[in-house]
Amino acid sequence: MAEDVAAQRRTGLNSPDPNYDWHRIAYLVQVSRALDTLEETRLVPERKISYQFSARGHDMAQIMLGSRLTNAKDATCGYYRSRPLLLSLGVPIEDALGSAMGRAGGYSDGRDIGVVFNFPNPGGVPALPMSGGVGAQYTPTAGWAQAIEYYRTVLESEQHKDAIAVVLGGDGSVAANGFWAALTIATTQKLPMLFYIEDNEFGISVPSTYQTPGGNIARNLASFGNLEVISGDGTEPAEAARLLSQAVEHVRSRKGPALLRLTVPRLQGHSFQDTQTYKSQDVVASEWSRDPLPKLKSYLVPALISEEEWQRIEGEAAEAVEQARATAEAREVASPETVMANVFFEGELQQVGGQWTHGYQAPPSTDVPKPEGQRINMVTAIRRTLERELEINPRVLLFGEDIGPKGGVHAVTLGLQERYGIERVFDTSLNEEGIVGRAVGLALAGLMPVPEIQFRKYAEPAIEQINDCGTMRWRTNNRFAAPMVLRIPGGFFKVGDPWHSQTNEVQFVHNPGWLVAVPSNAEDAVGLLRAGLRGNDPVVFFEHRSMLDDSWARRPYPGDDYVLPFGRAKKTREGDDITIVTWGAMVPRCEEAAKDFSADVIDLRTLVPWDKEMVLESVRRTHRCLIVHEDLQSGGFGAEIAAVVADEVFLDLDAPVARVTMPDIPSPHNPVLLNWAVPSVEKIRAKIDELVGF
Repeated sequence: MAEDVAAQRRTGLNSPDPNYDWHRIAYLVQVSRALDTLEETRLVPERKISYQFSARGHDMAQIMLGSRLTNAKDATCGYYRSRPLLLSLGVPIEDALGSAMGRAGGYSDGRDIGVVFNFPNPGGVPALPMSGGVGAQYTPTAGWAQAIEYYRTVLESEQHKDAIAVVLGGDGSVAANGFWAALTIATTQKLPMLFYIEDNEFGISVPSTYQTPGGNIARNLASFGNLEVISGDGTEPAEAARLLSQAVEHVRSRKGPALLRLTVPRLQGHSFQDTQTYKSQDVVASEWSRDPLPKLKSYLVPALISEEEWQRIEGEAAEAVEQARATAEAREVASPETVMANVFFEGELQQVGGQWTHGYQAPPSTDVPKPEGQRINMVTAIRRTLERELEINPRVLLFGEDIGPKGGVHAVTLGLQERYGIERVFDTSLNEEGIVGRAVGLALAGLMPVPEIQFRKYAEPAIEQINDCGTMRWRTNNRFAAPMVLRIPGGFFKVGDPWHSQTNEVQFVHNPGWLVAVPSNAEDAVGLLRAGLRGNDPVVFFEHRSMLDDSWARRPYPGDDYVLPFGRAKKTREGDDITIVTWGAMVPRCEEAAKDFSADVIDLRTLVPWDKEMVLESVRRTHRCLIVHEDLQSGGFGAEIAAVVADEVFLDLDAPVARVTMPDIPSPHNPVLLNWAVPSVEKIRAKIDELVGF
C-alpha cells in the first residue's frame, strides 16, 4: 500500500495539493525558464549581460517555497541561483532583467552584479541582501531569526508570532564556515530558522562528496541536536509540496529550526561560461531526465489544468518576459557620478534595516560635555554609556564571547546581564563570523546590535561579514542598511604578542561604509559610543587595551546626553612650530614628547571620517607635520594623512612629512622588545627635534 501511495505521488495521479496555488507556480516556473532562455540565447551573446546563472532544475521547488512565506515578518536570504524565489515574492520581471543588465533601477542601480539580489518588498516578505560570497547568507539569516524571537518574547509583538527566517544554499555551501556558524546559533538558541539546501551534486565542478562526507548533508546531520532534518526529491511536485509544508510548519509552530535538503538537477553549467566538461554525457542525460518542468506538467495536466490552459500559461509567461526585456533595455545606465552616493547615510532613510526605520528617535543630545563627579576610567565610561542606552532603548542588544556573567575579558560589560537579562546581554559561541553575521541580521530586523570581538586579531574570521555589512547601503543603493556598533578591544597592554595586541585599524578604513572610532580617553569614548548607538551607520568602536584603565585617559563622565560627532578632532596641545597628528594610546606619549616644544598635538578621535580640515589648517600654520601611530608603517593610516598633506599643503611645508610608527613586525611579547618596537616618548621627541631643526 505504501508503495502504491508513493507511486501515485511520483506520477501525479493524486490530486494536486490544495494548499498551493498551482496556476501561479506553473506561470512563474515558465517565467523563470523564459528568462534563462532569453539571457542565454540573446542577452549574453549580445554582451548585454555579463553574469548569468541559470536556475533550471532549481526553479520549481524554489517557487513553491516562496509561496509558503506568508507572514510579512518572515524574511529570506538566498544566493546567486535564487531568482525563482524572488519571482515568487513578487519582484518585477523588468527589475530582475534590468539588474542583470546593470541598468538604473532594479536591485542596485547597476552597482552590483544582477544575480546578487535584494528585495525590500514593502508589506510583504523581504529578500535580504544576498552576497557574492558562498555561505555568507547563513549567519545574517540566523540574526533575523533571533530578532523574530526577541520581538515576540521581549517586545511582545503579535506580528512576529509565527514568523520564520529562511536561508537558501547549495550543497557546496555546507562546507563554508557561515553554514556551521549559523547552524550552531540556530540550534543552541532553538530559533525559527529554515535551512533550505538545494543539492544538485556539484559545487561548480566539484562533486558534493568533496563538500560533505557521503555527499548528503541531511544524513550527516540526522542526529544533530535541536534540528529537524528532512530530505527528499525537489523535482517531484507532490513530494516537494509535502516536504516543504512539513518543514515550514515545523518552524512556524516554534519547535525549533529545520533543515530541508531537496535534490535537484543543475540543468546548465554553474554559469553561462561553464561548459561542464567535468560531467559525462550519462550524467548530463540523467540530470535532464529529472527536469521538474515536465513533471510539473504531468502533475497538473489534466488533473487541475487542461492542455490548452497550460499552453496559454506558457504563452503569457513568454509575453511577460519579452515585455520586461523591452522595459529593461529602455532603462538608462545610472549617471557615473551617482556611484559616490549612499556609502553612508545621507539623509534619505533606507527602506529596510536599522532602528530608525522602526520609528526610533534619539533623545535630545549635546556636543558640549557636562562633567559629572570624579574622573573615571574608560572601562567605567563605556559600561555606563552602554547601561544608559540599554535602559532607555529596548532595541539595544549586547553580545559576544564571555560578555555575560564574566562581564567580558576586559570587564566592560560586568553586571549588565544581571541587570538587563540574558535576552539583551548574552554570550555567543566561539565564532566571529557568527557574531558579526548575526548582528547584520538583527540590524536588518530593526534592532541595534552591539557585538564584541574579544581582541582585534580575532576579527579576521569575520572580515567577509564586516565587508558585506559596510557595503550594504551602497550596493543596494540605499534599499538596505545594517547599523550597529562593533566593539573591538586591541593594541598592546603592558606586554604584547601577535594575537592579542594588533591594532591594524586601517583594515576597517578599507571596508567602505564603516565609521571608525579610536578614542583615547573616557570622555571621547562616551561621546563616540553614544553617537554610534543612536546613529544610522555601522560603527567600528576601537577600545585600546592600554587606555581602558590608564590614569591619563580618565575623565569625568560627560553626561547622559553627550554625543560627539564623528570627524571632529581635538587639539590636546597648541603651538606654532610643528603639527603632531595621532590617536589612541599614542596621544599621551605625543603630549609628553611635545611638552618642551611649541606644538599642535591633534587627537583625531575618528579615522572615518578624519578631520582633514583641522590637520591642514594646522600644518599651513606650523609648516611641519609629524604623524604618530601604533600600527605598522607600511600601509598604515599615517600614510594616507601624509599623502593628503603632501597633496594639499606641499608649498607650506618647511620639512618633510614624517612618521613614527611600529616597524613592520607583529607585536613582540616581552616588555623589553615591545617597548623598543612601539613608538616611545623618546623616539617621538627625537623626531620632533629633527623636524623643528630642519
